[in-house]
Amino acid sequence: MGKVSRSAIFYVLIMLAFGSLIYLIIKAGEHLESNAFVSSFAQQPSTLSDGFRVFKETVSHHANTPLGVLLMQIIVILITCRIFSWLFLKLGQPTVIGEIIAGIVLGPSIFGYFFPETSGILFPIESLDNIALLSQFGLVLFMFAIGMELDLKEVRRTMKQTVLISHTNTIVPFALGMITAYFVYEKYAYEDTPFLSFALFIGIAMSITAFPVLARIIQERGLTKTHLGTLTLSSAANGDITAWCLLAVVVSIANAGNVLSASFNILFAVLYVLFMFYIIRPFLRMIGNVYHNDEVLDKAMVALIFLLVIISVYMAELLGLHALFGAFIAGLVMPPNMRFRKIMTEKVEDVGLSLFLPLFFVSTGLRTHIGLLDTTELWLMCGVFIAVAIIGKFGSAFAAARVLGENMKNSLYIGALMNTRGLMELIVLVIGYEMRILPPTIFVMLVLMTLVTTFMTTPLLSLIQYFYHRKNKANGQNKEVQSGKLNLLLPFGRAGSGQTMLNLVHQLFSEDKRKLDVTALHLTVGANINPMQLDNFEEVSFAPIMSGATKLGIPIRPRYKLSSNAGQDIVDFANDENFDFMLVGAGISMSNLPNDIEANQFLKTFNRFFRRFRAPESWFSPGTLLKDKTKLFIEQVNCTVGIFINRNFVKAQNVVLIINSKEDLSLLNYINPLVKSTARNVNVIIKMSKSDPSYEVIRLTLYDFTVKESNVTFTSSKKLNPSHFYGNNLMLISYDAWNELSEEYNETLQRMPSTLIIREHKKAES
Repeated sequence: MGKVSRSAIFYVLIMLAFGSLIYLIIKAGEHLESNAFVSSFAQQPSTLSDGFRVFKETVSHHANTPLGVLLMQIIVILITCRIFSWLFLKLGQPTVIGEIIAGIVLGPSIFGYFFPETSGILFPIESLDNIALLSQFGLVLFMFAIGMELDLKEVRRTMKQTVLISHTNTIVPFALGMITAYFVYEKYAYEDTPFLSFALFIGIAMSITAFPVLARIIQERGLTKTHLGTLTLSSAANGDITAWCLLAVVVSIANAGNVLSASFNILFAVLYVLFMFYIIRPFLRMIGNVYHNDEVLDKAMVALIFLLVIISVYMAELLGLHALFGAFIAGLVMPPNMRFRKIMTEKVEDVGLSLFLPLFFVSTGLRTHIGLLDTTELWLMCGVFIAVAIIGKFGSAFAAARVLGENMKNSLYIGALMNTRGLMELIVLVIGYEMRILPPTIFVMLVLMTLVTTFMTTPLLSLIQYFYHRKNKANGQNKEVQSGKLNLLLPFGRAGSGQTMLNLVHQLFSEDKRKLDVTALHLTVGANINPMQLDNFEEVSFAPIMSGATKLGIPIRPRYKLSSNAGQDIVDFANDENFDFMLVGAGISMSNLPNDIEANQFLKTFNRFFRRFRAPESWFSPGTLLKDKTKLFIEQVNCTVGIFINRNFVKAQNVVLIINSKEDLSLLNYINPLVKSTARNVNVIIKMSKSDPSYEVIRLTLYDFTVKESNVTFTSSKKLNPSHFYGNNLMLISYDAWNELSEEYNETLQRMPSTLIIREHKKAES
């Protein structure tokens, strides 16, 4: 008897024996039941309809439990935030704007106004405390992450350059806010709210800059490592630290009622901050030097870090500074080792920012009742707040930048960027609202001010860029293509593909008389990438191609940026910089790797299903990475485009060239360098009928070409078959010919070698 048979018999015997034992225990236990239970059990429904009724009652009961209501609320909140984030991303806006709008839509201003009964069921009053509590936990994690994003060493290094901008950009709007508070206090503030507390909160609300949103806008525009980007980020970081310390003092004074009463709170707050920086920070620095990778940063160490965060939060709350200030300080004192901070940030952000922050937006939206602004006077007052906020932030940053010697364009950029508020502003407003310092009408006005000042940043930056682009063009300062250089753009996704394409570039253009000037472009796709992670992404992505460039002796300029629309950003970059040739990978849509084939099959199935509902694929799938961008590049890039399909390419030793029309003869220009460098054999296939009027012209041209190059041969074949590809390393084909072939010979082309599809640009031909 085999091993499998013995196992099967043993399994059956065990199931029978212990199954029978369980049955006997159940039957014996029935005699122990009370008569009342037996009578109740006898009354249970026995028909199918009665059973379904009991099932519905059970489902309804569980749906209305506190946990059931909370889970349903989270589902609705996450879906709504996802939809609005996608919509505003398409508008070129930060996703935080969409999430804030989603919160307002689910609140009493829209959903509660048009569907009051449904809103009452979905967001009953007694359940709002649960959402608020979870959102506070999310904010604690968010502020901890913000503290870790700020590099104190960099802030100190740039202090001399940025202190004028950051502090001017804090004190001026703060003062303007207090002046505005003076005129609105008597009519709009709570009667029991001291003027000092009210004025301080209006002032701090006007002076906040949203460092996370600003950092992501700078990344998306490729300004991270420029003078402008560095100056603005450092100024925002410096200003954020100043503003949050100022907020802690304001909260302390508001809790105590006056400055004198708050003096003890402030004194102990200073001691608490000194303890965190001079006792806890050195201890954590030692930990960071040891625990700086995933292998050693175990659960026990992560638990210790979170324990320290919670203790810091608790201490700040006890001292009347607000819990979020404690989380911010805990982030600042984390080990300066950036690898440690990146690992901790990833652990915090994945859940904290994706799950808990949307709850905060909706919690804020449920408090935002735009219907409270029901008179012209209130809307005018809202306009005053918006105007004061813009003048205070934009104006002061612009003026300070000009004093520092920045040119007009950079000063306008800095003013527009520093005027961004976003989530950081909402946090301040919610703190003031919960402390009963900001009444509902003022709270709504300041929420709208937050939306307007954040929403205007991206269009304002685009307007400034457009104006100066037109101005430079009118003055004849637009970039001209340098003579004697072949300017080539090499966008790549996966790190290894960049090196492979650079190898192809070297083989195609090494014999060109013009000096090769290569720009390698890599985009990180995403709207909410942590700034701390981007340096690591850039280093990992460019390492292979930079190493390959050194070996091949090719000068290369790396360009890196964050993108929410990779295809269009590549097109814009290629057109703005006046390149001669762009070589780009075909992506996974034409890949022969098993994982890519599986992803393509999934995408086809997905599209067939969701296309019926016209749902954007990016809501539910990684559509940006899977989408075929080939057509976009071919149609919109204003230079010659090469689409490379990689089939384990190393060297173009045996090359096949497909000629489908007289225009395809231009591809011979790409054969010449290969013949002189790597190609041992080149087979040109004329895929057309001999009766075609242009056939003889093509044949004579190829004959002249083969006379000059002995390792080039040509044949005629109206149909392609796998034997034409056997033993070849590279196929060259025009885009028009490819479109025709891919429809006729789909199965045959699966056997093709690495392929370069070329679309010649008309300007290049002329």
